[in-house]
Amino acid sequence: MKIILLQDVKTLGKKGDIIEANDGYARNYILPKKLGVEATSKNLNDLKLQKNNEARIAQEQLEAAQALAKDLEAKEVIVKIKAGEGGKVFGSVSTKEIAAAFKEQCGVEVDKKKIQLEEAIKSFGVYKVNIKLHPKVTGVLTVKVQEKN
Repeated sequence: MKIILLQDVKTLGKKGDIIEANDGYARNYILPKKLGVEATSKNLNDLKLQKNNEARIAQEQLEAAQALAKDLEAKEVIVKIKAGEGGKVFGSVSTKEIAAAFKEQCGVEVDKKKIQLEEAIKSFGVYKVNIKLHPKVTGVLTVKVQEKN
C-alpha cells in the first residue's frame, strides 16, 4: 500500500515522502496513529499543492532577506557607551545593544541571536557586523561606537 507520511517516522522516512508499506502495517499502525494517509489521487494532488505553496513561501522569504541585506549595507547604527578617563571603555557592546539601537534608529527589528560578532567590541570606532537574515543570506551592518556624554 502506498502511504504519504504526515510526520517524520524514524524507520520509514520524512514528512511528505511517499512510501510503500505492508497493508497490515499501514492499516494497523500508520493510519490509526495519523502518521500518514493513503496515497489516493486527491491526497497526492494535495501534497503537490502544499509543496508548491511551501516553495513559493520559501522563495518570498529569501527575496525579502536579500532586500533587507541590501538595505543594511547602506545604513549605519550609532551605539553610545560610557567611557572612563583616557577614553577607556567600560565593558563592551553586546548584540542586545546593537539590536536595540538598530530598532530605534532604523525602525526594523532584528533578533539579537542573529547578530554575529567576530570579537567583542571594546573600543570606539566603526565596525562591520554580520547579521544572519536567512540560511543563505548574511547582511553586513556598519556599527559606529561613540562615547556617551
